[in-house]
Amino acid sequence: MGHQTEGDKAMKTKRLVMILVTALLVALFNTVGCAAERDVLEPAGPAPEPPAVTPMEPEPEPEEPAPEPVAPETPELEPVEIREYQGEDLSSINDFRENSIRGPQQVDIESYTLEVNGLVAEAKSYTYDEVLSNYQSYQKVVTLDCVEGWSVKLLWEGVLVRDLLNDSMPSPEALVVIFHAYDGYTTSLPLDYLIDNDILMAYKMNEVTLPPERGYPFELVAESKLGYKWIKWITRIELSDDADYRGFWESRGYSNSADVGGPYFGD
Repeated sequence: MGHQTEGDKAMKTKRLVMILVTALLVALFNTVGCAAERDVLEPAGPAPEPPAVTPMEPEPEPEEPAPEPVAPETPELEPVEIREYQGEDLSSINDFRENSIRGPQQVDIESYTLEVNGLVAEAKSYTYDEVLSNYQSYQKVVTLDCVEGWSVKLLWEGVLVRDLLNDSMPSPEALVVIFHAYDGYTTSLPLDYLIDNDILMAYKMNEVTLPPERGYPFELVAESKLGYKWIKWITRIELSDDADYRGFWESRGYSNSADVGGPYFGD
C-alpha cells in the first residue's frame, strides 16, 4: 500500500467517529422506541369484569310475639223457665199479678244481708251467696192461692226455713216468726208451722232465678197459706214471743192464720 498522509489518517478517524456516533444514536433510538411501545400496549383481551357485588340482605327485624289468643265471650242468654215437671204442668212466672205495697224492689245484692235474730241463742247474718252455699237446696211444686182469686203452680227451689232457724237455736220462749221485707212489708207464722213442715225460702222458680218483681233475692213459699203470707224480698227473720203480732195485711183485717180454704178475714 502507498504511504498515507496525515490528512488521510485524519479523514479515517473522522469517519470512524461518525460511524460510532451513528451506531450509538440508533441503539438509543431503539431503546426509547421500545419503551414507548410498551407504555401503550393494548390488553390482549377484553378487560375483566369487576367482581359482581351481591347486595347484603337486610337483617330481619325481630318479630313481636304473637298475642295470646283471647277466647270469645260467651253471650249470656235469657234464662228459660220450665213449664212441666215430672209430668205435671206448671204455670208461667208471668202469670202473677203485681200487688206489692210499694211495687217491685231492686235489691243491691252486693250489700244485701239476711238477718236471723230475735229470741235465738245465736243471731246470724248471711250474704246471698252464703245462704246458697251453706244450706242444702230443695225443689218442690207448690201452688200459690191469692185472695184476689187467681193462683199459680210453680216449681220452687230454695233452702228450708227450718235449717236457718235451727242454726240460730230458737229460745224456748219463741212462739212466732216475723218476716221482714225490703219494702217494709211484714207477716208472721207460728214457729211450729215452720219447724214441722218443709217450708222453703226460695231463690228460683221454674228453674229461673227470681226476677225482681217476684221477690229477688228470696220469697217465702208458705204452702197451704194464702198469698199475703208469701212475703217477697226477705231481709230479716225475727223470732218473737208475741203471739198477737199482726203483719201488714193482718193488721188491716185479713186472717192471721190465712189457711187456704179458710176465711179471708177475722181471727
